[in-house]
Amino acid sequence: MTLIAPSILSADFARLGEEVARVEAAGADWIHVDVMDGHFVPNITIGAPVVKALRAVTKLPIDVHLMISEPDRYLADFAEAGSDYITVHQEACHHLQRTLSHIRSLGKKAGVALNPATSEETLRYVLADIDLVLVMSVNPGFGGQKFLDTVLDKIDNLRRMFDEAGHKDVHISVDGGINSDTGKLVVDKGADVLVAGNFIYKAKDINQAVKDLKTKSEEKIKASR
Repeated sequence: MTLIAPSILSADFARLGEEVARVEAAGADWIHVDVMDGHFVPNITIGAPVVKALRAVTKLPIDVHLMISEPDRYLADFAEAGSDYITVHQEACHHLQRTLSHIRSLGKKAGVALNPATSEETLRYVLADIDLVLVMSVNPGFGGQKFLDTVLDKIDNLRRMFDEAGHKDVHISVDGGINSDTGKLVVDKGADVLVAGNFIYKAKDINQAVKDLKTKSEEKIKASR
């Protein structure tokens, strides 16, 4: 089953609670929260207090994507705020296995994100410590960018890597330029979580946008079997 995780980066920040309620009512499965520090990426967004506020208005899993330097300093804050998944960047972690273990010790699911130029091979020795891999299909930092199809082989390789290691329950999420067309491509390669910002929040009909992402990607699965 394909899970839809709207990114609130494209939502109206003046009424985030309502924006989360809208996508929840439309059938979204997770809420994706992009945290940027202006250092690891050239933009600044939100922090743990906003995650805490969102936790109070939704029952959906909150998937927090930390696009920040020194993420270990803030893991406990985001855990206490109510995150369900905490995803750190491989490129920002000096000791990735330690960081992932720390996230799990806080009672949260551990995720690791890979920038477009980062090889999936960097995860081979931490497969057992991962609950989610977030494949960036754009360079992180801004919404509305064009999907980079060079990541398709990476998704395929990751799914094979986890399956062969006996970790078939690990989620592979894709973030960047996701719409009903690119969603088909990544699901066909083994992704099961679609992070979408503009495609959902800028749509004339949010309900239809969420439905299209889910149904069209699942049609692709059926057609490929």
